[in-house]
Amino acid sequence: MALEILYEDNHVIVVNKKSSDIVQGDKTGDATLPDAIKSYLKEKYNKPGNVFCGVVHRLDRPTSGAVIFARTSKALERLNKQFREKETDKVYWAIVDKKPESRTGKLVHYLRKNENQNKSYVTNESSAGAKQAVLNYTYLRSSDKFHLLEIALETGRHHQIRVQLATINCHIKGDLKYGAKRSNEDGSICLHARKISFNHPTTNQFIEVIAPLPSDTLWQFFESM
Repeated sequence: MALEILYEDNHVIVVNKKSSDIVQGDKTGDATLPDAIKSYLKEKYNKPGNVFCGVVHRLDRPTSGAVIFARTSKALERLNKQFREKETDKVYWAIVDKKPESRTGKLVHYLRKNENQNKSYVTNESSAGAKQAVLNYTYLRSSDKFHLLEIALETGRHHQIRVQLATINCHIKGDLKYGAKRSNEDGSICLHARKISFNHPTTNQFIEVIAPLPSDTLWQFFESM
């Protein structure tokens, strides 16, 4: 597994995840990003024994973009705290099949996860297991058939961006699970974790990382506009 390293020091490593990569092991048994990072660090620094790589947060397998990993247990603990207390900022880009009615907007829904289907549904506030989901979107630009949105999350729910955009009939390109008409050839969906910012776990320095877009023709078209 080839790694695209966006940021690296003794405590933190940020990788630009490809849509085929998985952050955490699943039933496929495929190699994970932490596995690849451990191999990379072991070879680069000639480390003996086990190498630590802590998972701070996750992206769905068909999603691409910036993912943070911790190189020490102390960094993992402090970064986890930042995520719990919503001190990090995550910005996504999504290519959708319909232009939203408003150029900017805030979406607030209550979501319930169906574990068996690995899918989330919009429900009412009083429904068992319902959790509030909030995001803000901004329309950026359009091609002939598709539209680029920027999304800032206020909450981090299961498949949140996918289901909330689908609820306003803005389906993410390639996302069959949430209503797209056809899949992408490579199995990806056009959702990319474009930017992530956080405070360094030991220096408290503000770190902002921007993840280059996938090499797909449509993504590159939007980047060139």
